[in-house]
Amino acid sequence: MKCQKAILVEPVPPLARHVFFALNEPKQLGAALTRLAQLVDGEATLVGFGVSLLQAVDMPLDKLRVFPALSNQGIDVPSTQHALWCWLRGDDRGELLYRTRAIEKALAPALHIVQVTDAFRYLSGHDLSGYEDGTENPVDAAAVEAVSDVQAPYGSYAAVQHWEHNLDFFKSLPQNEQDHIIGRRLSDNEEIEDAPESAHVKRTAMEDFEPEAFVVRRSMPYIDGDVAGLVFLAFGHSLDAFEMQLKRMIGMDDGITDGLYRFSRPVTGGYYWCPPVKEGQLELSALLKNA
Repeated sequence: MKCQKAILVEPVPPLARHVFFALNEPKQLGAALTRLAQLVDGEATLVGFGVSLLQAVDMPLDKLRVFPALSNQGIDVPSTQHALWCWLRGDDRGELLYRTRAIEKALAPALHIVQVTDAFRYLSGHDLSGYEDGTENPVDAAAVEAVSDVQAPYGSYAAVQHWEHNLDFFKSLPQNEQDHIIGRRLSDNEEIEDAPESAHVKRTAMEDFEPEAFVVRRSMPYIDGDVAGLVFLAFGHSLDAFEMQLKRMIGMDDGITDGLYRFSRPVTGGYYWCPPVKEGQLELSALLKNA
């Protein structure tokens, strides 16, 4: 059993689509998921299941939960949990469209699409703020360990959020102030040792948590009309590491909020279990036995 390969492929693809589904006819789930498995290899297309879908097929999973809605010090972190999420990866928008349509057809009438977000790689893997994303990702064996659940039914866990940026405000700030919000210099991506404790890098330093909170980030920017931001995507062997980082960012640990909130806010949030793959196909036997 292996985690879906897309989690470990670097860099992020030139283009991607995040497609979110709601449950429509639970009695049709078994047939729909069987059809879906034929279309998903875990590399070009990655799939994650939410709590409501697993409940519908009577498959309890202790490590999976609904994304928490949190509020602290004037910051709201919303929960917009869905039943199923697909991350489609590629380099041609038309091909991604037709792959979306094929998945939509396979899942009907059990599930229907409620949100689609087109994402893209900026520069070599940067946020639209200009700063490189995922610099501290674990690599090689450490990355595999960070994202692989070693207990049945195996697989990985994903946290997905849309963040909306106020780039006009951020870019109006002096460069030194921008750098201190992030905790790295834009010019060379080097961490700033004397950055304030509110710097994003310091708030989310994975080795500073107990236990250490390692995740693999695969975030990509998006543009929707006048709105620009980041589809934040993090994978782990559980959801605990991400949630520890999330709570520290809004100051629930020590009252210090992440400088990121000066120009960006999350507007969605969902947790998903990403089943393992076997011989290039989703391994759904545990999920389908009661469907």
